[in-house]
Amino acid sequence: MFVLTVDQKGSRSGRDRVPDLLELLGNLPLDRPFERSVGDEVQGIASDASVAVDAALRALRDGHWSVGIGVGPVDTPLPATTREASGAAFVAAREAVDRAKKTGDRPPVAVAGAPGAAEAEAVLVLIGRLIRDRSAEQWRILDHVEPGIWGAQSAAARKLGVSPQSVGKTAARAGWQEEWAARPAAAVLLARADSQASAETTADPIQAEASSKADVRRPADETEHR
Repeated sequence: MFVLTVDQKGSRSGRDRVPDLLELLGNLPLDRPFERSVGDEVQGIASDASVAVDAALRALRDGHWSVGIGVGPVDTPLPATTREASGAAFVAAREAVDRAKKTGDRPPVAVAGAPGAAEAEAVLVLIGRLIRDRSAEQWRILDHVEPGIWGAQSAAARKLGVSPQSVGKTAARAGWQEEWAARPAAAVLLARADSQASAETTADPIQAEASSKADVRRPADETEHR
């Protein structure tokens, strides 16, 4: 399973952006939807690696968030809400988001919790850099280019009233093809890390039981520590 902990950057000096993020992530097919966990932070649970990748990259594009992905078991059966859930993946997500907040100029995303997490993180960082470095004008065009569809650039050009060559140049400069070619790779690496975490849990049931009993949720009245 994948737990995503997404924390607002510079929240002490800015407005609360959690409602906007919840709307941005609200249509993803998650096992448990994103919700505010405490303060300016949201959490969600996904069993599909591609959904976890999509959620992370949406948050990175928004530009106001640090993203941590925890890979590993979540206690089952899943409760009704994300806030009530627990498990080793939540511990890993906390570790990951804390590290993501300290990445400096690098895109603020991290993955933790299983062997192979570093490889998945590396690909997400590369995609995140492509997304982060695009201009508003590039996004104005790219938002009309449906990925993986033959003729999408020509369709976007007609819709925007520009030449197909202009759309093609924008897509090339922005690394649009590279992003959508790399997304499945990130998902494969996350899924592989999840499989490795499951194998470790099966091999060490005593440790797995201890992890599942760990209290990984912060009290609702805990004040912000950032």
